[in-house]
Amino acid sequence: MHLMKKPAILILAALASGLFIFATARKSSATKKVITAPAAISVDTKNTSNASSLFSELHLGEAGLNATVFNSAIEGLQKLDSKGVIRKDDIITIVDFSQPSTQKRLYVLDLNNKQILFNTLVAHGRKSGGLWAKSFSNSTSSLKSSPGFYVTEDTYVGHNGYSLRLDGLEKNINDNARNRDIVMHGAPYVDQSAINSLGFLGRSWGCPAVPEAQHKAIINTIKGGTCLFIYSPDKNYQEKSPVLNS
Repeated sequence: MHLMKKPAILILAALASGLFIFATARKSSATKKVITAPAAISVDTKNTSNASSLFSELHLGEAGLNATVFNSAIEGLQKLDSKGVIRKDDIITIVDFSQPSTQKRLYVLDLNNKQILFNTLVAHGRKSGGLWAKSFSNSTSSLKSSPGFYVTEDTYVGHNGYSLRLDGLEKNINDNARNRDIVMHGAPYVDQSAINSLGFLGRSWGCPAVPEAQHKAIINTIKGGTCLFIYSPDKNYQEKSPVLNS
């Protein structure tokens, strides 16, 4: 998907004077950039009024997303965009782990055209919890999910079929995603039948797995440099996130 000349994210970063500040530097997909510490930036990440308006226009409340989750996602997107980390800022994916796995808690949003492109089920890690994702890890073989901000990269066909590589952008929170093979892929256990049988959605080894019937379409929409945000209400993440606290 090509960027519009005036992407929606610029509107959210508007200064009181009506001017827009946008960092145009881009990073190669081969270069991993991890946010390690707070740093000064030039965009206005506290302009929540326009974010609130966009939240309403997208009808995200009706779709089950909390406004606080959306505001955090947009705030992080703006900050990462200003650092040149995000190459396609018109699309954002939000995984809301404040919702149980029985809910459609994955949202792929087109910020330019103000549309919800996908709203579907998404799995969390096997050892993160049953109905709710409550425990998180950045460690290899933990079988747990990692919260925070990611940038989507290239696709490949592997053990789980057509898959999308993800680079975690937050040091000591999700920056081990590549080593852990944390990717987006389709899975048969991400289905209403699993919920009916178990009382909760089937779980992954830490990957944000999505329904097999939709995984190719979702991956093809968000691949190649868009922002993916896995939200957790866990205070440990909220207090230590290098992106949200920058």
